[in-house]
Amino acid sequence: MKITYYKLKIFIDSNILITPPENRYCINVSDLRKEYGQKKIALDRISFTVEYGKVFGFLGPNGAGKSTTIKILTTLLNPTSGSVHIFGKEITKHGLEIRKRIGVISQHPSSENNLKVEKALDLYGLLWGIGKQKRKEKVKELLDAFDLQEIRNTKNDELSIGQKRRVQLAREFIHDMKLLFLDEPTIGLDPSARRMLLDYIKSQVKKGLTVFFTTHIMEEAEYLCDEIAIINKGKIIAFDTPNGLKHKYNGKNIIDIKVKDIAAKTILPVINTIAFDDQVEVDSENSFQIKSFNSQQVITQIMEIFSKNKINIESITIKSPSLEEIFLDMVNNKK
Repeated sequence: MKITYYKLKIFIDSNILITPPENRYCINVSDLRKEYGQKKIALDRISFTVEYGKVFGFLGPNGAGKSTTIKILTTLLNPTSGSVHIFGKEITKHGLEIRKRIGVISQHPSSENNLKVEKALDLYGLLWGIGKQKRKEKVKELLDAFDLQEIRNTKNDELSIGQKRRVQLAREFIHDMKLLFLDEPTIGLDPSARRMLLDYIKSQVKKGLTVFFTTHIMEEAEYLCDEIAIINKGKIIAFDTPNGLKHKYNGKNIIDIKVKDIAAKTILPVINTIAFDDQVEVDSENSFQIKSFNSQQVITQIMEIFSKNKINIESITIKSPSLEEIFLDMVNNKK
């Protein structure tokens, strides 16, 4: 019996099967520090990673270091120390290559004032080297997606603030990019346009786009982000998923109580004997709110003392702290 051996050549795409550690993430920041002069430290050795195809929320109060971080990540500013890799490339060595693959929408408005909306979008595509037919298809897609059809022949300088913002947002999506930086993108947008934008971003993320997102609107972060980092005074003080932050954070629950046939403020002395360590506020004539770490115990005591004093309760509800409340508590506790 004759046995024949065949030699098989196996070709391995190093970008797919063997991935160097630095290529596991779209953004990899390690011990990043930025000083302005000798006294002001804008970023104090922050580290975080952003996975491909995810939305990363970067939250913090004004002056926390968000803008400095974005300027460094978009290669507009050099770090004092530490390292930043984007697409596996070190930013100070491969800035031009990185810039070709990213998009940036800043919180500051910008537009081509003398051009009509459709022409402005087409020009932007031309500057990115997009072919005529593909530009035409992409412009139509964006006019529809951002509700710009009715103003497509209107000059940018004749638009309202909200309309200009929508054009600015649509314009950045004209070219193919792997990573998009959104710095307060919904400023100037009404609720309908805001949701339209967030949903469009979600649709692009499903196609593989990675997004670095800053906002002061916590509902947006909770709706859009896969992971969130909270920065304050140049340091990252929290890093988790929105739900992870809620479960990990030992915050106060909110108790809403509505009473019958009695003014809430008249029973505050009674409430304060029970919730003396908690924050108590009168919401309306017949209702008040208690923020407490021991909500179940407080409710039990309130029901007992209300029963003794013949105070009728119409409703009681308990709510977990929102992302905004967690954010505020974290930031305020770090001051």
